[in-house]
Amino acid sequence: MKKLLLAGAALNLVFAGAAYAEITIGVAGPMTGQYASFGEQLRTGAEQAVADINAKGGVNGEMLKLSVGDDACDPKQAVAVANQFASQGVPFVAGHFCSGSSIPASQVYADEQIVQISPASTNPDFTDKRPGDGVFRVCGRDDQQGEVAGKYIADTFPDANVAIINDKTAYGKGLADETQKTYEAAGKTPALVESYTAGEKDYTALVTKMKEAQIGLVYVGGYHTEAGLMARQMREQGMDTVLMSGDALVSDEYWAITGDAGQGTLMTFSPDPRKNEAAAPVVAELEKQGKTAEGYVLYTYAAIQAWADAATKAGSTDYDPVVEALNSSDFSTVIGDLKFDDKGDVTLPGYVLYEWKDGKYDYVETADAGGAMMSDEKMKEGMEEMSKEGMDAPSKDAEKPEETESK
Repeated sequence: MKKLLLAGAALNLVFAGAAYAEITIGVAGPMTGQYASFGEQLRTGAEQAVADINAKGGVNGEMLKLSVGDDACDPKQAVAVANQFASQGVPFVAGHFCSGSSIPASQVYADEQIVQISPASTNPDFTDKRPGDGVFRVCGRDDQQGEVAGKYIADTFPDANVAIINDKTAYGKGLADETQKTYEAAGKTPALVESYTAGEKDYTALVTKMKEAQIGLVYVGGYHTEAGLMARQMREQGMDTVLMSGDALVSDEYWAITGDAGQGTLMTFSPDPRKNEAAAPVVAELEKQGKTAEGYVLYTYAAIQAWADAATKAGSTDYDPVVEALNSSDFSTVIGDLKFDDKGDVTLPGYVLYEWKDGKYDYVETADAGGAMMSDEKMKEGMEEMSKEGMDAPSKDAEKPEETESK
């Protein structure tokens, strides 16, 4: 079907004239629903990338046009979005956000020969079991950040009663399971392991159970919306328990939910690309527009940069030559110099420990993909070096399956 669509598009160009040629690419994520703040991050990054690429002449002389797909982090809706992109004849999609969306959508993209680069889907299965060689990601994996989180908890809170809870989604449970596995490998045993239902507003019963168990740290495998409510409800019960979670807390909306109750929250996320010298002009332009480069904004920008560079190297937006270029080239992006391994995972530094303070998050410590901790100063040096020369992260082959449903 895609070949017929592309042939039709080419025929139209013959009549319309090459001067008006444009390439439609897609960005997909939760543009509505409780995780819409992340969809907005993807949209912001994509819109700015398209604007900047077009300002420099586009891709192979053709301007880019952005099509936005809303999957609401729902697997069925994600497949519908993917089919919609296929009907539009797009050669590339930056997305999705939730792994539970990216994984089923990837089958459609593979069947239709559409390159997919996710800025945010961290489930190992997304690349470990990819249905085609045109599936990539520019973010890390949950078996990496679970290892980092578990080691950090064991080393930093050796005597605390620890609770590990999850929202029963593929992302949340997968991340919590990996964190628990590493924590237990360090000779520790969680005092409490529970699950909760995403989307609820009242977690009083769970909070009360943690209070009775005298939990000193709770690791939340889930999203900022529920984690924020838990943080607030713990403080309302007089608890000083530390809340820790993963990269689904990289949204200013977390602090909007918690207020001061979010003070001291810990989370894992990739090295902050806003601190990368190569990202400075993009960050400045977004700020001038009253926008922020938080979370996955720059990861989305980088995904589009990598595809555009590959299409330029290939001299075409056709699937096979672009995939070949993605597999064989190095790319200079706003998140650093990167390349993809033979599974479609990105070779970049691993995960960083962040802490929320006064409405903002910043580094606590940094860890590489193998869980080795680095000082903040060393991390900054590494980011500077990465922006100039690029860094290869350790192989991700020996990692575990996780989510499927969300991040």
